[in-house]
Amino acid sequence: MFDSDFTIPPHWQFASSIPSGSEAVIVDIDGVLANASKRQHYLEQRPKKWQLFFAASAEDEVIEEVKRLLELLDHKVVVVLLTGRPSAIAELTVNWLGRNSIRWDLLISRPDGDYMLATKFKEFETKRLLDLGLRIHLCLDDDPSNVEMYRRLGLPSLYIHSGYY
Repeated sequence: MFDSDFTIPPHWQFASSIPSGSEAVIVDIDGVLANASKRQHYLEQRPKKWQLFFAASAEDEVIEEVKRLLELLDHKVVVVLLTGRPSAIAELTVNWLGRNSIRWDLLISRPDGDYMLATKFKEFETKRLLDLGLRIHLCLDDDPSNVEMYRRLGLPSLYIHSGYY
């Protein structure tokens, strides 16, 4: 796995071990793997109802095309789910992934109490993955700001249109 000096952050959850130097893809969840359109109304309210928005994620439908894409990847390729969801709902997310038979190796959620911009959070975590030796070959996201950030880091990135941005 990773260097013995690396302390695994509490907001990281592993479904399998990840050998150092592994090839990887980064996949967002909401709007890319999970259809969050039925809960967007919580974010249209003022103030935004983030807790209700995330709590309702257990009922999301899977975006089948992305699920199939993950199934088609060589099993040596590590699937990193990098999400702005708070780590408080990581168990709910892991259960949803299991119920829907979605392939994943590492789930990185936003630490509880972290309110930095999603793009900054994802950039920080992506750089950490690169520093740990993961060879990231593709990133999938529905936020154009994140897609632009990945490309600035020199990582190929696909924009998935969710309609949320």
